[in-house]
Amino acid sequence: MSSPSNRSSLLCPNCKKLVSRNAPACPYCGLKKPGSLLKDNFLTRSMGDGHQVIKIILMVNVAFFVFSLLLGLGPHMFSSSPFGFLSPGNKSLLVLGATGSYPFFYLDRWWTLVSANYLHGSLLHIIFNMIALNQLGPLIIREYGVPRMITIYTLSGVGGFLVSVVAGVSLTIGASASICGMIGAALYYGKSRGGTYGEAVFSQLLGWAISIAIFGFFVPGINNWGHGGGMVAGALLGLLLGYKERKREGYLHKMLSTACILLTAGALLLSVYNGVWFIMNR
Repeated sequence: MSSPSNRSSLLCPNCKKLVSRNAPACPYCGLKKPGSLLKDNFLTRSMGDGHQVIKIILMVNVAFFVFSLLLGLGPHMFSSSPFGFLSPGNKSLLVLGATGSYPFFYLDRWWTLVSANYLHGSLLHIIFNMIALNQLGPLIIREYGVPRMITIYTLSGVGGFLVSVVAGVSLTIGASASICGMIGAALYYGKSRGGTYGEAVFSQLLGWAISIAIFGFFVPGINNWGHGGGMVAGALLGLLLGYKERKREGYLHKMLSTACILLTAGALLLSVYNGVWFIMNR
């Protein structure tokens, strides 16, 4: 049983020092009203486990891929080409929140800038993206922390898809824009930090970026606008948010990541609603 003194104190959401729940400001870091529900809630408290965050993102991507297959397989679902094997139909992807100039401008679906990040066009497509996420995620979490990783992942995807919309890409999906955003953030980190480690990070991720660019120019159907836009967005977010060695994780980082989580949850709930409505009415 907790004592009254334990119930009247808490760990500051910003600096993790023990403070009074009713304190007007944290005496250690100056955060105002550290006991406020807006600053001390289950979302801000549950951002510490980076492996769990990556696992959740992976599981959501897989779940939506399966859902898109259940809504309707594409005409080449068992194609001999590995790029078309187990591909959802364009109609099911559109229902679940594929983005692009058509859904954004003609259907007024701004939220697809988020939902499209969790949809994939084939089995090989999702496998490649999830392998890249599993390799890049721990690096971004180690150097930026979980809240900034969530923000970079979410807003890079939005930025990459927004560039695609403006460029006139009619329909596009995939986690590639967000993954390229993490590459951009890692490139910024490596260049900014410098030293042996920073140069190694920059050199390795530059190789990734060049490979993605070459792949995009030689393989049809690749959204190069999304890749490039996501990469630039990720680098800018790395600059604005800062990495752990340059800027300590603060309350604003956590609140921004919380907003990204809520935005993603809202967009995906709309996707599920549309999918269920489509099943019930076809």
